Amino acid sequence: MSTSYQQAENIHGTKMENKKKHINPDGLFKSPAFSQIVTTRGNGKTIYIGGQNAVNANREIVGKNDLALQTDQVMKNLEIALKACDATFEDLVKLNINILQGQDARKGFEVSQKYLGQSSTQPIVTVLFVAGLVNPDFLVEIDAIAFVPEE
Repeated sequence: MSTSYQQAENIHGTKMENKKKHINPDGLFKSPAFSQIVTTRGNGKTIYIGGQNAVNANREIVGKNDLALQTDQVMKNLEIALKACDATFEDLVKLNINILQGQDARKGFEVSQKYLGQSSTQPIVTVLFVAGLVNPDFLVEIDAIAFVPEE
């Protein structure tokens, strides 16, 4: 279990501890790829990132028919969104991953580890196989929640 701590002043001017805590309790499966539970407490910024797909800044679909290439573009899009909010993958709390039915999720997982594998903490993750996404060429879509404690 790993925890990130930071201090902030509460409305009364006294120091209050801001915490983002990743918990993997005994009795639940422990994975290096995700946490079972994440709690946040204290002052900070919660970031909600809408579903990202494999469309780049030029409105082109990257990696048609290739889950690995599409996942790489999705992770790049998430990274851009996080940076726009002064956050990193380290600040992720939750990922919701939707993969088109029939795809090999392991290919997407391998690519995502380039981005998430360097983190000292892992977000909680929900993965669903879906019958379709908004564009028939999309193979994966990921939305995210991050938390950045105030300094």
